[in-house]
Amino acid sequence: MSETAVDLDRRRFLTGTAVVIGGIGAATAAVPFIASFQPSARAKAIGAPVEVDISTIEVGQRVTYKWRGKPVWVLRRTPEQLDALKGGNGPVLGDPDSVKSEQPAFAVNAWRSLKPEYLVLVGVCTHLGCSPSFRPLPDADTGADWKGGFFCPCHGSKFDLAGRVFAGVPAPTNLVVPPYKFLSDTRILIGESDGGKS
Repeated sequence: MSETAVDLDRRRFLTGTAVVIGGIGAATAAVPFIASFQPSARAKAIGAPVEVDISTIEVGQRVTYKWRGKPVWVLRRTPEQLDALKGGNGPVLGDPDSVKSEQPAFAVNAWRSLKPEYLVLVGVCTHLGCSPSFRPLPDADTGADWKGGFFCPCHGSKFDLAGRVFAGVPAPTNLVVPPYKFLSDTRILIGESDGGKS
């Protein structure tokens, strides 16, 4: 074997090795660059739909999630709470049929939800944007007509267990029902309904 042949084989080997190592280095350097095109968790929270697991929510419990920078409540109502909604709060409610309120078409019913057991609401008062507290039982602050619901401590607005506003309080409309859909019996996608994104 001549000296020139040995040098060519060695040169081919070194060139091939350099190409492989350079390719690995380029791919490694490209991963963070490509990953930067994905929206951040913060950006997803601002506008993207949020998938939530409702399998761990106990009957009577309210859980809070974030969507578009706002609290979104998921309340798993008790049978007694559902019966209270059927009881006809009509005279004390400002918008009992949810005609003037912001919600998807599927929420224009007595429960304001897809499934009566689960209530999904944006947890912001429609008066000046305070966050009402969850008061599932009657108490002294809320009055004799109170069967449970949401009470805004800022200016005294009251909402029933479907988020419907009481008459004669500062809040002008019912609490907002965001678009959402059930992905399964245990998962909800907030921010998108069967009619599309909102």
